[in-house]
Amino acid sequence: MRIGLIGTGRIGTFHARTLTAAPEVTEVLLTDADAARAAEVAAELGATSVSSPTELLLTHGIDAVVIASATASHAGLIREAAEHGLPVFCEKPIALDLPGTTDALRTVEEAGSLLQIGFMRRFDAGYVAAREAVRSGSLGRLHTVRAMTSDPAPPPAAYLPHSGGLYRDCLVHDFDVLRWVTGREVVSVYAAGSDSGPAMFREADDVDTAAALLTMDDGTLCTATATRVNGAGYDVRMELAGEKDQVAVGLGPRTPLTSLEPGAEAAAGTAPGTAWPGFLERFAPAYEAELAAFVRAVRGEVPNPCDGYEALTALRIAEACERSRREGRPVAMTEFDT
Repeated sequence: MRIGLIGTGRIGTFHARTLTAAPEVTEVLLTDADAARAAEVAAELGATSVSSPTELLLTHGIDAVVIASATASHAGLIREAAEHGLPVFCEKPIALDLPGTTDALRTVEEAGSLLQIGFMRRFDAGYVAAREAVRSGSLGRLHTVRAMTSDPAPPPAAYLPHSGGLYRDCLVHDFDVLRWVTGREVVSVYAAGSDSGPAMFREADDVDTAAALLTMDDGTLCTATATRVNGAGYDVRMELAGEKDQVAVGLGPRTPLTSLEPGAEAAAGTAPGTAWPGFLERFAPAYEAELAAFVRAVRGEVPNPCDGYEALTALRIAEACERSRREGRPVAMTEFDT
């Protein structure tokens, strides 16, 4: 297999390293808006650098393409790849709005090509175990789920105006994995946000902290919270409570959490330097697993594990949360039916 990769930033370079180590992949071809960076990464990994995405898609006979470029480029690249019959793995999102997302998906469907979206939490061992616990019945009737994503420090100010906001950029992962783990669909949301942190969030018309209550179609209540300013460290967790038992994902020796109970030992992971520094370190095995699944899907060995319509559904939930925050009311998902 010869796989092209567009975008050699942090996550793109990680994907390139994963692909060059895959036994099924004979050659990896890299391109980036920063040609020098692509050439540098290619030289480091023994890959091939290409001058542009168009050259990569049209003239190098690749079997599939991985898109890890800037968000604004995703939809156009997906459409172009699909029109040339190429299977695509794309980091979320497809686009930052529903029309752009549905337009790209229409092209993929008309071309009959494969599009896998990078919701890596579906490949994390903890979330996989949580899904199995729900389906096995060991928790009993699930009544409450709590999900959270907490970044240790804000992104650069220049990133915020193009990010889509906290619900679309960050909490969209929680929205997707809540559906995937529970096997249920969201029917309504009620969301709030705070911009009382750094001024750059207010200037970008964004919030630094957000919370949402999601009601699922079986009555399960889910909360999803996120913040960009969690000084204790990177913290991504999910707690699932049922009538028989409750379990947690992301609670371990690197969780930045301290117990204040008298006589209790401080929770493991609170010593300086032990918390996960960020998403790439926390989910490295999951990122590797999702690309391995993509390679197998391209080879026809497994079905597509996360198609583009999963991204569309998660984006609709994010849009509903943004509307709820701005209008201060519950929002039914039927408002976003198409």
